[in-house]
Amino acid sequence: MSNDPMSGGCQCGAIRFTAGKLGRPSICHCRMCQKAFGGFFGPFVSADQAHLQWTRGAPNWFKSSNKVHRGFCQRCGTPLAYRHSGGLELAIGAFDHPEKLEPQVQVNHSQRLPWIDRLFEKPVVEGEPYQSFFDSIESRQHPDHDTAQWPEEEK
Repeated sequence: MSNDPMSGGCQCGAIRFTAGKLGRPSICHCRMCQKAFGGFFGPFVSADQAHLQWTRGAPNWFKSSNKVHRGFCQRCGTPLAYRHSGGLELAIGAFDHPEKLEPQVQVNHSQRLPWIDRLFEKPVVEGEPYQSFFDSIESRQHPDHDTAQWPEEEK
């Protein structure tokens, strides 16, 4: 468990948080997590609610089952949290430094997509035409650090 506070938030910047006392990072392969993230699994880290502060805005909550509420940004849709009777977990990708939260376990492994174990054996494609496209993007995504306000005023 890490006691160092870490910050994060949604893609558009409407919601920001600081979390201390983080627990075990994990990925969940259940179908609900796949759908909630629109991805192959849900990456989470458990968080002590007493050391979690929503510093800008707060998530909206969707009751995805009889036991779980999922927090998300109503403005941009970013998945942020997973609340259940045992506590709260935060989406690893929502942190400003997700690289510090390497998953330690896989949950609901039996429900994983049948090809997930082979995913990183696939060929890597880099260079053109992809590079020119990505180089031309002007991101409107909130930066990976706290800001006094967002969006910043246009100049």
